Amino acid sequence: MADSMRVALATFGVQEFAALHAACREAGHVPVAYVYCRSMKPNSEPDAQAAATAGQLVEALPPGMDLLLPGSPEGLAGALAGYRLDLMVVYGFNWKLPASVLGVPRYGVVNIHTSLLPRYRGPAPVLWAIRNGDPEIGVTIHRMDERFDTGPILAQRGGIPLDEDVTPQRLWPLVRPVIRELLWVALERVASQDPGLPQDDTDASWAGFIEPGFSVVDWSRSAREIHNQVRMFAFMGRDHAPVARVGEQWLAVLRTRLRPGDGLRVECADAPIWIVESAPAIEPAAPR
Repeated sequence: MADSMRVALATFGVQEFAALHAACREAGHVPVAYVYCRSMKPNSEPDAQAAATAGQLVEALPPGMDLLLPGSPEGLAGALAGYRLDLMVVYGFNWKLPASVLGVPRYGVVNIHTSLLPRYRGPAPVLWAIRNGDPEIGVTIHRMDERFDTGPILAQRGGIPLDEDVTPQRLWPLVRPVIRELLWVALERVASQDPGLPQDDTDASWAGFIEPGFSVVDWSRSAREIHNQVRMFAFMGRDHAPVARVGEQWLAVLRTRLRPGDGLRVECADAPIWIVESAPAIEPAAPR
């Protein structure tokens, strides 16, 4: 077994920190600091949800563990320097990390990404997998460089199903054990100074933030496209439901089905769709 490493963990929630912490400890390595991204962009104010999550993290911290809430990448680099890190493990961190941060740990930074890279590079791989109707997703752990999700791959596995009514609460129990097993492999390879397998850029695709216009249903699309659009926003939460004009009214479309059944039938480009659950909505503002 490789020598024990001092590791910093950077992720986005109590469950995620706990899962990464447990995997590192079980693999014989020592988490010494947690890093939480308190804002979507560097040098910006945290929103209410970020502040609430930070409070939850404080309550759940293991004894003696430090929690870093950096305001900028420069501040993060300076704070990490004092921990004599061998490695930082990142999962779902909002900021693009510059060389000043990537170069602090002795063995660099590894990132956990919920897709089979190079497919779905970017901040929203699961959303795009649902949007495109993919039956499953995967997990990749790769070395992090200064670009988005382009570094050499250390461990990878697919086969995590996306069910019809996929939610974060249903998906996380399927993703967590895969992350745990792959992280063991990746940590061993990092400690052994394995450079990883370079990605093939010819197979790359991008999973960026969802465009604002996609929050409005366009009935000229196919029924399957619209159904997956509704599924994707449902994964984000009921408050994010897309809106649609049905007759003379606007509805927030919460759930649909492609087969005949209860609900409001609407004709799409190629077939009907049934709105199973909806709520009143206001007409969206015209784009400027």
